[in-house]
Amino acid sequence: MSATLVLTNGRIHTQDPTHPVASAVAIAGDKILAVGDDTAMKALLGPGGEWLDLAGRCIIPGLVDAHVHFESYALALQRVRLDGAASLTEALDLVAQHAAGRDPGDWLRGRGWNQNDWPGGAFPTAADLDRVVPDRPVFLSHKSGHAAWANSRALRLAGITAATPDPPGGQIQREPAGQPTGILFEDAIGLVADHIPQPTESQLVAAMRLAQQRCWQAGLTGIHDFDGRDCFRALQYLHLNGELGLRVVKNIPVARLEYAVGVGLRTGFGDDWLRIGGVKIFADGALGPRTAAMIAPYEGEPDNRGIVVTDKEEMFAWAVQASTNGLSVTVHAIGDRANHNVLDVYEALRTEEQKWPADSDRPAWPVQRRHRIEHAQILHPDDFSRFSQLGVIASMQPIHATSDMDMANRYWGERSQHSYAWRTMLNAGATLVLGSDAPVDPIEPLPGIYAAVARRRPDGSPGPEGWYPEQRLTMAEAVQAFTMGAAVTSGREQRMGSITSGKLADLTILDRDIFAIPPDELLEVNVAGTIVGGRFMYRP
Repeated sequence: MSATLVLTNGRIHTQDPTHPVASAVAIAGDKILAVGDDTAMKALLGPGGEWLDLAGRCIIPGLVDAHVHFESYALALQRVRLDGAASLTEALDLVAQHAAGRDPGDWLRGRGWNQNDWPGGAFPTAADLDRVVPDRPVFLSHKSGHAAWANSRALRLAGITAATPDPPGGQIQREPAGQPTGILFEDAIGLVADHIPQPTESQLVAAMRLAQQRCWQAGLTGIHDFDGRDCFRALQYLHLNGELGLRVVKNIPVARLEYAVGVGLRTGFGDDWLRIGGVKIFADGALGPRTAAMIAPYEGEPDNRGIVVTDKEEMFAWAVQASTNGLSVTVHAIGDRANHNVLDVYEALRTEEQKWPADSDRPAWPVQRRHRIEHAQILHPDDFSRFSQLGVIASMQPIHATSDMDMANRYWGERSQHSYAWRTMLNAGATLVLGSDAPVDPIEPLPGIYAAVARRRPDGSPGPEGWYPEQRLTMAEAVQAFTMGAAVTSGREQRMGSITSGKLADLTILDRDIFAIPPDELLEVNVAGTIVGGRFMYRP
């Protein structure tokens, strides 16, 4: 077989222990033909094929973001972004600018505000928004996605008053007299969100086309998505029309579990472009709004231990239903109480799975489902070893550590030494896979890798050694978790995750060798190309 594309004169880190470093790679169609030296690989080039001199650039296996909300990310690119707002005044100015010249009949949407970054740290109110946008409904998601800020018009359209009860798993923040403040936590977010007109499928597809280009520019070749039905429909449209150029693992919201089981969907169904992942359950909230479920109260808040969104009994029932029907389970858990509860559920689930005979009418594949915990941000020390013992994958987002470190210090205090503990997790034998949680944090993986190896922000804070530096990863470990870790998590380690003959030709090209530079220079590295299935999807 002849190569259709040959890349030579590079520094190729294959993540394949049998051949870890090479200077050239030959690609035939959508697969890797061979890896080796320049002369041997160039000799494989067939008629009409392309040869590219890398001029010393670095190639690694295609980077995969293992936790993305792709619909939310795509739409966020079109809405007001409040991530950089350093004060309430600055956030309101951004909202007012975005509202100017737009149809007053439309909802104003946005996300990214974080009161913890503002002087005083107080939550904003509907009255604050009313001052700048009184004539249309406004709905702004918190950076974490676990709280929302609405103006008075939005609250009225949703029928939220002092008499409105808190929904199960959610909370309406109230003034002392009982009036809603405009802040909604967890499942209370839906009280307003359910009244907002949703984009059409064509609008969502158009937004995803642009978002996909941003992913390629960032060096991503795949994502694991955690949004809902509309996202899945739009991804199918792109796939059926030959436009999907990312490898997507699509996870299923637990609210759709009955339908997934009803039509017989199973984890792994699909193809190399779009396939079914696991069933997503929420155990708790998040650190930013202090709704992550904790064993002990938040520092300075003796009555606040967060919100348990799904109790253990309900979670176990869902997990058994999913696993019995061939679906793996993946659970959002941030607080130490939430992670402990989820591990208890998985321990009981593994016991159930071991009872199922191999010749039963259950799915004919390994009983050991690749269950996951998403985020695993803070754990009780006794729980780290349970990931390996139970075969549970730790799906974590390194950039959350540097984004959240000030909040963690403030609200978790000394417990923060057990938070974002990637090194402890690896040392305890867990399988680690990394991502961004975009649009909560930027989708670009290089800043995430920097956070993993340096545990510092780009401005150098909190200091040269980083925040709890004992939790830093090596460059090899970080890249492994963005490549082979993602492949193992999705059950595709034989198809992707390393630059190995016969695997899919998904490659990320960087303008310098990230294994040969100090961590701080990572911030200056640029993506020099992204290849998915043997084709350049991004080529500056």
